[in-house]
Amino acid sequence: MYTQKPVTRAGRSVRVASVAGLALLAGLLSGAGSAADENAEPAGLAATCGTEDGGEAAAAASVALSVDVPATGEVDRPVQPGPVTLTLTLARSGLAGLLPEGTEAVVSRAALTVRVAQNGASAEAPWQLTAPSTPLGPDDDLVLVHTGEVPHVTFGAAGDVDFSLGEFTVELLTATATGAEAPPTLATLTCRLNDGEDGHLATTRVTDGSGTRPSGTPATPTDPAGGAGRAERQDIAVEPAAAADGDEEPDFCPVEPPVGELDASEAPQPPPGDPVRITVIPTGGTFSCANALGLANVHKLNGAMIINDPDAPALISVLATQRVATRATNAQGGPYTRIDSLANLDLPDAESTFLTFGFQPVTAKVSFENGPITISTGSYGVPPNRVSFSTAYFTQSLRLHDVKVNGTPLDVGNDCRTSKPFKVVLDGGASYTNVALGGILEGEVDIPAFTGCGTGGEDLNPLFTASISGPGNRVFMNQAPTCIPANPTRSYCPPPLPTLPGSES
Repeated sequence: MYTQKPVTRAGRSVRVASVAGLALLAGLLSGAGSAADENAEPAGLAATCGTEDGGEAAAAASVALSVDVPATGEVDRPVQPGPVTLTLTLARSGLAGLLPEGTEAVVSRAALTVRVAQNGASAEAPWQLTAPSTPLGPDDDLVLVHTGEVPHVTFGAAGDVDFSLGEFTVELLTATATGAEAPPTLATLTCRLNDGEDGHLATTRVTDGSGTRPSGTPATPTDPAGGAGRAERQDIAVEPAAAADGDEEPDFCPVEPPVGELDASEAPQPPPGDPVRITVIPTGGTFSCANALGLANVHKLNGAMIINDPDAPALISVLATQRVATRATNAQGGPYTRIDSLANLDLPDAESTFLTFGFQPVTAKVSFENGPITISTGSYGVPPNRVSFSTAYFTQSLRLHDVKVNGTPLDVGNDCRTSKPFKVVLDGGASYTNVALGGILEGEVDIPAFTGCGTGGEDLNPLFTASISGPGNRVFMNQAPTCIPANPTRSYCPPPLPTLPGSES
């Protein structure tokens, strides 16, 4: 059995299966995972959230904001707060006047304005966070867990810096949209901290580089007394976490648009009846990109592997809504809607070390050869029998090379690969809303036998076939919402990280 010792991640034991796990990356993303830094203890605050129009409807809210802010920093060097988690709990009793009747689930975007103050000057740092689809029970409070990366801040003088939260807005969007465009907004809430809540989050001590604050009078702000400094001042500069050097715009999607042909053959097809109308979008689809994290279970090794490295993730390149298939509600066979999007993944070689027979260390590299990915989302039927679906389908081959056994090279040749491309079909059902919002997809992979392995008359095909090939290998992927570079202020830019499947406590 080619496995490594179990590693613990987010309170669960995950067994890493190396070469076999790499074989099961299933064209998603590759690389060993690493545990994320633990967030600081969340700040618990009480707030009230209501609509922007000042209507009477409002909901009592509790706010838990968790973020790592460095305890110290240096002048003219960026201070980067860590990933932020904002848990907003809205009382069920106050939601009736805020959301349309019949709302079953929502997706949420939170826009926080964090005040950064030092030496009498201050600036506002925009923190944009997102929450995945969250069900709304008939009696339970609505708990929205937002996450995201935030801008760094640079200071031109030494002194203690205070980070504090004030008023913020939360946009609630429908979680049942079937298109790849931005989902409709259900409500936009303004949340204000209750009296007695100061919103203080953290304090950072900025020094002149010697590790101590200089003596003397703190820098005098140029604003009028009692006024707040502006972000344009050199004393406090707030910049996007993914900003490029100089004045260039951030490159949120440093990947090429996908190429290839759509193949929706693995998506649910329409029930028999009238023909389905196929519409090809003239623009060729909307270019976007996204992050995804996942797990690949290895049936033969009774183990799993984390897919993608949360600290340096690869990006999926997407052309959303390239083609639409529709049939009217009153047509024979009933209504049918399917939206097809094209995606590509450019995977680098992956390297891994594993143990043969539980004790022999083996290192190998894997090259992935992936076909274009078709992501199809849609629905058919009428309520209450309406069925929503989502699939991601492509083919993949893999090649093994640079194999070493206990440090000694094992020549497997230049063409040690799966004997044929194999199908990867991932299903999200109704949990994967659309390409724009993402969600969890899962499937089962059947890896074919290996061929071309070995040189000098040595046949190593049975070794790799026995240890890797076969059916029953589960793959789980959680795709985060997509970033649309052409419209970054209305999409999820820079691309956020999703939760690793199975990491929930």
